[in-house]
Amino acid sequence: MSERATREENVDVVWSGDWVAERLGVALEGDGDLRELLGLALRRNPKRAHLLVSNVLGKHVPQRPSVVYGAGYGLGERVRALLGEQEARRAVVLGYAETATGLGHAVADGLRDAPYLHSTRRPVAGVRQAGGFEEAHSHATSHLLLPEDPELLAQGAEASPLVLVDDEFSTGNTVLNTIRALHALHPRDRYVIVALVDMRSPADRDRLTAFAAEIGARVDLVTRSTGTVTLPDGVLERGQALVAAQEAGEAGEAGEASASALPSVPAPAPVTRVDLAWPPGVPDGGRHGFTPAHRAALEEALPEMAERIAGALGGGARQGRVLVLGFEELMYAPLRLGTALEEALGADTEVRYSTTTRSPVLAVDDPGYAIRTRLVFPAHDTPADGPGDRYAYNVAGAGFDAVVAVVDSTADTPELHAPEGLLARLAAHTGQVLLAVVPSYTPTTPVQESAVLPEPLRGPDFSSYAPEDVGWLLQDLSDTELEAPTEEREEAIQSGGAHYAESLPVEYQPSAEYQALFTAALETSAARIARAVGTVTETVLAERGPRPVLVSLARAGTPVGVLMRRWAQHRHGLDLPHYAISIVRGRGIDATALRWLAAHHDPADVVFVDGWTGKGAITRELAAAIEEFEASGGPAGFDPEIAVLADPGGCVRTYGTREDFLIPSACLNSTVSGLISRTVLRADLVGPNDFHGGKFYRELAGADVSVRFLDTIAARFDEVAGRVEDEAKELLAADRAPTWEGWAAVERISEEYGIHDVNLVKPGVGETTRVLLRRVPWKILAKRGAGADLTHIRLLAEQRGVPVEEVDDLPYSCVGLIHPRYTRGATGADGKAVKGA
Repeated sequence: MSERATREENVDVVWSGDWVAERLGVALEGDGDLRELLGLALRRNPKRAHLLVSNVLGKHVPQRPSVVYGAGYGLGERVRALLGEQEARRAVVLGYAETATGLGHAVADGLRDAPYLHSTRRPVAGVRQAGGFEEAHSHATSHLLLPEDPELLAQGAEASPLVLVDDEFSTGNTVLNTIRALHALHPRDRYVIVALVDMRSPADRDRLTAFAAEIGARVDLVTRSTGTVTLPDGVLERGQALVAAQEAGEAGEAGEASASALPSVPAPAPVTRVDLAWPPGVPDGGRHGFTPAHRAALEEALPEMAERIAGALGGGARQGRVLVLGFEELMYAPLRLGTALEEALGADTEVRYSTTTRSPVLAVDDPGYAIRTRLVFPAHDTPADGPGDRYAYNVAGAGFDAVVAVVDSTADTPELHAPEGLLARLAAHTGQVLLAVVPSYTPTTPVQESAVLPEPLRGPDFSSYAPEDVGWLLQDLSDTELEAPTEEREEAIQSGGAHYAESLPVEYQPSAEYQALFTAALETSAARIARAVGTVTETVLAERGPRPVLVSLARAGTPVGVLMRRWAQHRHGLDLPHYAISIVRGRGIDATALRWLAAHHDPADVVFVDGWTGKGAITRELAAAIEEFEASGGPAGFDPEIAVLADPGGCVRTYGTREDFLIPSACLNSTVSGLISRTVLRADLVGPNDFHGGKFYRELAGADVSVRFLDTIAARFDEVAGRVEDEAKELLAADRAPTWEGWAAVERISEEYGIHDVNLVKPGVGETTRVLLRRVPWKILAKRGAGADLTHIRLLAEQRGVPVEEVDDLPYSCVGLIHPRYTRGATGADGKAVKGA
């Protein structure tokens, strides 16, 4: 590498960590150039407040591409010298998504002959996982390994060193998790861990040494710099409070003036698409593996691609500052285009490189802070974890004459080109925007789906229900630690750092008083529920008969599905099939479960069942998920209409009642739902051909009232049969078109109470109960005059210190409001709401 490619610029007189260090007492100490390599920032993350911001990684801070590439390449040369020529040729390099995908690739280049693979958070249809692991402190935790060659990590493992590359070592937990997972599958004798900086404590270093001895392998470390971060007591809470205060200040100054640094420009810059002529067969990166042959083909094509970009740049840009901006995990391709563009444009043009990211970081326009500006835009690659904000840092107001945005074709979507999308956000801050699209690599030999799909789980091995009551189309994750404190989950969910389906709340254990309330409510409402069960079942049999297949949406729908099955059996002698399936808001329905149903039943016979409607989010989610499933080639014929016990929101046409009343199964969690958790969808646990996950809480058997709930209601079937017959006839003749009255009410409440997010407004008795049991509630709205149906709501609200506000003009009995700006300052040490939070 040239001197230019290995010498970093040090343009800041003030260290870019001073702002955080002064306010939080965070100390960064280490060898010579540590402060030149790293700055500090703050982020919304329930596990770590501070962020080490690298000046040579090309993620958050624009840097010369040759400097970024040289940093990784130089580490690779050191690994090659450590291993020796023979072992280096056998090595496999593994990089970490998203931050180190480009760094790891550059390290592999430095080894010269090593194949490269990086972990990913983007599942790819048709490619089976070769492994997965967790990054405990990250805002997005699940990593997948999806090599095109399933033997890449297995072939000759014992004699093949594995080189793991990350941008930093903070605790070493991620590396330990990776080695533990891969060593169990493919043991090997040697691992080399590579990072720009090693910031572990002595205890963390000892832990890695002990782990290496435990597995009987040699573990070497190669790092650019070494140091420590000293964190004073209470730094997490203080950091979160500081972030909240800064964000509140931004909001008070007319939005994100300091965060987005809008310049005065007469009109947005035009966007010009550049045809790169990307070499055929060369992957866009290491998501599915990148071989030495791929490397050679890319090196040959880079100069011509750089000339195409240079030709599209205007004269002013060619004499000024140009940013090559990559996209999340797509770091290596834009980095190499950047290095080639440096050579093509020469010394007259200042070329910089950085990438967009998922990580939410506070921006502060201060020279002593590493993240000066922030651009916010919606995700544009249809991510598996649903829509959300993405970020580009230190781009706004940086004086770039042109920005070359490099994305893969999967991310070249309408969202990218939308008025609030990335390209429009960039166009407000530069004179010219070029768009270069790298074709997303599709493996030529995808692993075909197994002909044998998983079989349903049944009690008593999974759930306390009888085996004939329900077949669970889930995989058993009972032995996996998934629970997290309610406050930690809420903060991660609201910050965009995690999806609610990636973890589980700690199971609520009812007090004796609450258990007695459940018992009284069950006795009081049993006949009412029996009527609703009979009415909805008779409606389904009349319109979807003669032998519908009941498929309940786990888990609130499962007790209702069991009761509907029992009604059909008791009143008509029908033995209806019944299954439970997972659907996740923002991520859709379990496609593997749908394929299983289509393989065993006519999709037209499937009737989806749920407990109740709130604002209708799941109703809409199911319709969209079925449409997407069929559009992607899945079996057609599923009817997305849901049959529910109660429809207070006016969201469906098949229901037992539209009254909003207490359904006792909403009062509890797993102990009234067969001891099954809510469902889990996390990429490292659920592969493309797996069912979604769930846990069986066998240890709670002593508190289980699931069967008692069913038997109490079924005992009233004969008593209500006459009224059910009349009500079902009336409903079948009536106009049952959805009114969506509930959705309109939720939108109104969201605006009236300044929440501005309908997902934080949970209408109806059932949804309000869930808010009090699982989330961080802000306040409860109760319909004035509502009686016994809200007794348990008032008790739970009192236990959590949540105010109950009586209101008029409410189509529901009550509405639960989740804390709209949650930080852990919203609750006290006792878990109760803090007044005024």
